[in-house]
Amino acid sequence: MRARLGKAEGRGKLHAPHPHHGTALAGYSEGNGRARGPPGPGTTGPWSVSDLLATTRTPRQPVSRTSNPTLEPYDLPQGAGLPAALGEDDRAVLDAAPAPPRRERTATVVLMALTAIVAALMAFALRGEARYALSPGQPLGLGELATLKLGGDLDNRYVRSVGLLGTSGAVRYGRAAEGDSFRLAPIAGNPRIWVEIRVPEGFEGPRFVPPTSFAGRLVPMGEAGVRHAGLADTVRDHGGTRVPADAWLLVDGSSPRASRWAVALALLCAGFAAWNVFGVVRLLRPVRAGNGGEDKGPEGPAEPARA
Repeated sequence: MRARLGKAEGRGKLHAPHPHHGTALAGYSEGNGRARGPPGPGTTGPWSVSDLLATTRTPRQPVSRTSNPTLEPYDLPQGAGLPAALGEDDRAVLDAAPAPPRRERTATVVLMALTAIVAALMAFALRGEARYALSPGQPLGLGELATLKLGGDLDNRYVRSVGLLGTSGAVRYGRAAEGDSFRLAPIAGNPRIWVEIRVPEGFEGPRFVPPTSFAGRLVPMGEAGVRHAGLADTVRDHGGTRVPADAWLLVDGSSPRASRWAVALALLCAGFAAWNVFGVVRLLRPVRAGNGGEDKGPEGPAEPARA
């Protein structure tokens, strides 16, 4: 390789040969460093580095934005490709699929059915209190309870009356999550009517004087609802008195407005029961295959008979 020497004005320097052109770069001229002549074939004068780089740049190839190169197929390794069922008929894929878990499905259906039954029974038990909550808010005056004649027109009504409580068979009890206590006693002179009064917390004691006027819900004792279930047995076991089968209960202080919680709870239980019934029906109904296929049971397609 033959090196060419370039001599600048004032002082001369030797430069190593350029790796791309095989020619030595000439020194800059003294002053502003501009080249004496442009580079090119047969040029022996000095030139600048920028001129040299301009000659060594490779022009970029234009890229077409509309070009659509063809992708070459990629060969997957053996055993790592797509599922074998891909591309087959849908019925063949379903037949090859594993059967659904029967034990877990049966347990789910049984649990949902039991939940629906319990919720439906709860909603049915609250029907009386929910109906009382929707009754008029003005109490019906009945007068003296000792001489009152009971009838169907007084069932589940908001009433106001007066009377004297007896002591034979009276019991005292409480309820969970409530600080107040309750007393149940018959009306003196009319053992068919029993009155439940609420005793505020801290007022229970020997000096407690029971009221003589009452306002609340009048209902047959057997239809009083969940909160008053088993009152007759409690009186028999702790009071030593047998409650008549046709006895009525007057719940003092229970107004229709205060019983609106029963409506919300009954609707919630009814909706919960309906939702579980809908879920059981969806799990048990057969699945209809498309394209004119035959119905399949909830357990999936039937297995072919084996010889």
